[in-house]
Amino acid sequence: MKLLFYLFFSLPFVLLSQSNWQQNADYEMNVDIDVESYRFNGSQEILYTNNSPDTISKVYYHLYFNAFKPGSQMDVRSLNISDPDSRVKDRISKLGENEEGDLSVFELKQDGKPVFFEQQETVLLARLNKVLLPGKKTKLTLLFEGVVPKQIRRSGRNNKDGVALSMTQWYPKLAEYDFEGWHPNPYIAREFHGVWGDYSVKITIDKNYILGGTGYLQNSTEIGYGYHPKNKTIDHSEKEKLTWHFFAPSVHDFTWAADPDFIHDVVKGPNDVDLHFLYKTNQENWRKLQPHSVGLMKYFNENIGEYPWKQYSIIQGGDGGMEYAMSTLITGGEQYSRLLGTTSHEMAHAWFQHILANNEAKHPWMDEGFASYIDVLAENSVLGKTPKNPFKRSYDSYRRLANSGVEQPQTTHSDRYNYNFAYSVSAYSKGSVFLAQLGYIVGPKTLKKILKRYFNEFKFKHPSPNDFKRVAEKVSDLELEWYLNDWTRTAEKIDYAITYTKGNAVLERKGLIPMPIELVVTFKDETKKHYYIPTDLMRGLKKELSSSFEILPSWGWASPFYSFPLQKEVVKIEIDPSGLLADVDLKNNIYKL
Repeated sequence: MKLLFYLFFSLPFVLLSQSNWQQNADYEMNVDIDVESYRFNGSQEILYTNNSPDTISKVYYHLYFNAFKPGSQMDVRSLNISDPDSRVKDRISKLGENEEGDLSVFELKQDGKPVFFEQQETVLLARLNKVLLPGKKTKLTLLFEGVVPKQIRRSGRNNKDGVALSMTQWYPKLAEYDFEGWHPNPYIAREFHGVWGDYSVKITIDKNYILGGTGYLQNSTEIGYGYHPKNKTIDHSEKEKLTWHFFAPSVHDFTWAADPDFIHDVVKGPNDVDLHFLYKTNQENWRKLQPHSVGLMKYFNENIGEYPWKQYSIIQGGDGGMEYAMSTLITGGEQYSRLLGTTSHEMAHAWFQHILANNEAKHPWMDEGFASYIDVLAENSVLGKTPKNPFKRSYDSYRRLANSGVEQPQTTHSDRYNYNFAYSVSAYSKGSVFLAQLGYIVGPKTLKKILKRYFNEFKFKHPSPNDFKRVAEKVSDLELEWYLNDWTRTAEKIDYAITYTKGNAVLERKGLIPMPIELVVTFKDETKKHYYIPTDLMRGLKKELSSSFEILPSWGWASPFYSFPLQKEVVKIEIDPSGLLADVDLKNNIYKL
């Protein structure tokens, strides 16, 4: 009887622990690169800890550089999708032999003994000789070699800004195993999912190159003053190469960039964080960016949570902008507004991806959308701007998608969208609107509390959409399953219409997604009155409603119509004067006499 009692009451705690565990992979890597041939070879050692309740019999690695070869899945997808990424198009198919990328493993061992492995383009499968039991560790070692591709997407050499090396997704990277199992996604186009761990990386390269990226430089005195060999305090004239040693704690990626002509500036950010800037063109704009970047980090600290590392690098490299652990690579700078906007977005990803690390392949709206929501607020803050609706561009973009006929649910895997347009708007704009509209539902002050609690509960974890929803429910004391389900798991729409008949305001729900409704009524005597109609699915009210609102009975979601009497003669009724309700047809949201 005691045993049954124990099993019954301990079961919820077992299930809870199974959903919150995180695997751990500590890396030690040494790589030597030839800047003339763009070839590199390296060794890697991973201490892999199985924190799951499962027995592991195999592991997967990502070999991303193999996507940059004619005939690769990334190439084929780009050639066949209706609206290919403008940065890719048919460029991979036209790569010459001396421009292709490559990443190959030629020896792999578990605890010193060779294991069977096979490589299929960008994914490697290895069968373990000895299964890895829950709570146990194993050491995985391998030797690898690669070729840096001509820069096309994120990674590569000699990008359009003339940066020599953008080394992103460049090493054999252990795939993530979580409560859903393995995630050995081939590299088609989109983004990533990684294992937490500490990285110790030594990079041997031509002595004239300046490096920056993830982690803290461990041997700055050996390299020379300010990382810059040309201003060295040590004579390296007898050496052809230098070895740069970086260490990054608690990250799930490691990125670096290198160029002999990088200018390297360091600025103190909030909480003594060193902000590193490495750039070579548009120098005036890159210098202008530095104090604004301090302001951006301060805003994110105050409105999400404290940045946990003491270093962050903003580097000219890659294509467009892309977030990496403790760093970002950004191109351009000709237009300062774009440079600042991209920096704001990519720095926001330090929180919404590199601290709160959702699975980007499955739920890109959780990092891209959340970063898009907060980046515009941070940018407006540092520029001193206060627009009425800072999210208008996201709402307009979402409405274009919703009315286009090509929208797919946000649960669609990132690589399975029929149109790049649909993916981009769904991940960025619709993801941003998810948060902004949540503020409409629960109140802006409550939304701020939700974001902070989300950060505190799930930092250095892999949160799911339901994890965020549960935090929002706890903070708001409202039921929000309907919102998560209808907004992210379907392509249904919000569409309300308002009319006035025989002294009654009559609302029609034309779209399938129900929402609470805020209205303002203007009477003939020029007075105004605000009304609030809860949806029954919330099982409660937004706590931040001002006293000027009259709260009406709940609207049952199955009823397409709702009406209530107005005691005075009406000249205008408007649904949602805030503009935060993502109604797809605004023309029928206002009734005028």
